[in-house]
Amino acid sequence: MSFTSPFTGQVIQPTDVSYRSITLTSTLQLEWPINGTATDDAAARIMEVSTPSTSYFLEMPPANQASVGQDALIRNTGSVVLTVKNYGGAGTIVTVNPGQAQYIYITANATTAGTWGIIAFGVGSSNTDAATLAGYGLLAISSTLNTSYPVQTFGTSYTALASDRASSYVWTAGAGTLTLTGSATLGNNWFMLLRNNGSGTLTVSPSGGDLINGASSISMQPADSCIISCSGAAFYTVGLGQNATFNFSQLTKAVTTGTYTLTSAEASNTIQKYTGTLSGNVTIVLPQTIQVYYITNQTDGGGSGYTITFTTNATGGATATVTASAQAILLCDSVNMLNAATVAAGASSTSLANGSAGSPSLNFASETSTGIYRPGSGEFGIAVLGVQRFDLTATGLVVNGSGTFGSGVTGGIAGGSF
Repeated sequence: MSFTSPFTGQVIQPTDVSYRSITLTSTLQLEWPINGTATDDAAARIMEVSTPSTSYFLEMPPANQASVGQDALIRNTGSVVLTVKNYGGAGTIVTVNPGQAQYIYITANATTAGTWGIIAFGVGSSNTDAATLAGYGLLAISSTLNTSYPVQTFGTSYTALASDRASSYVWTAGAGTLTLTGSATLGNNWFMLLRNNGSGTLTVSPSGGDLINGASSISMQPADSCIISCSGAAFYTVGLGQNATFNFSQLTKAVTTGTYTLTSAEASNTIQKYTGTLSGNVTIVLPQTIQVYYITNQTDGGGSGYTITFTTNATGGATATVTASAQAILLCDSVNMLNAATVAAGASSTSLANGSAGSPSLNFASETSTGIYRPGSGEFGIAVLGVQRFDLTATGLVVNGSGTFGSGVTGGIAGGSF
């Protein structure tokens, strides 16, 4: 490459080259257009470059042979990404996508590699580089901006921040809490996407006295999802996805002894039937969710009167115990298991299971083997500590064991021994 003086027509060694068009056939090391340049590979102020391969690089001249502020505008006129490196290929200055232009300039020249500043010119001469505009909820793909809701999973309680704008958060654990930063801080138009993919209730709680949907907090059950939007003064949910179809399904589970932790699929059954021959007391661990369970204990409790206890394993939470051959409606408030009343208001009668001497149908919470039961057809029995002591039939009364009558017996002849 030669340069001609417009005044003399003689070949000169220029100090500046305004424009070059370059097609790479290999990696090209550029030189400054100064005296002593041994090649024609001078760096120009404006360079239009194309490359057939990403393995071919454009390498800038030594930074320490020029002053700070020395610059170049590089436009990629090809269809392959162009990588521009510093002297000797020691590091990448910038990558230029097809059709884009990047303006680079030296900011420090103590070494041959130097330090380079970059200004994105984008596509052509008037469009903006999408990557420089991408913010929360936006992603640059080639030369366009696209919506983006990156997914973040979390299993411990968390406080949503301003930087979580347009993020998708997925809860993966048991019971937990998502706290929202103050609405005045987040401002009008802040939003996030939220899904409870865990096994417990996720409580969403604003801070600083803010309300969400007019309440101090909301509870999201497993599989619930929503968009949380901030007005700058309060929070609202959009599309709170709650299952509106209540399909009653039944779990039948055989148990023997020990602790059984139900899976999410098992716990989703509202009606639960437990079977098997017990060799010891059984504990059933249910998820920490708000739910109603219809329990039927159809196990053989054995002579020792083994029982099934239901719990959420929450610290300080109440438990509920169901004896063999008994049923119960249990209410779970995400912490406590509560035995609901089974008599409807206005009902004229109440039916009990037959029960047994070891597990009477109507018993005492602190002594489940003492109470009343139905020994057989037309019989009314009372058991004490698992032993039948009283049997009333249509023909008479049988009392098992010795007895003491403080005022004697009248109205008939006492038979047998007391």
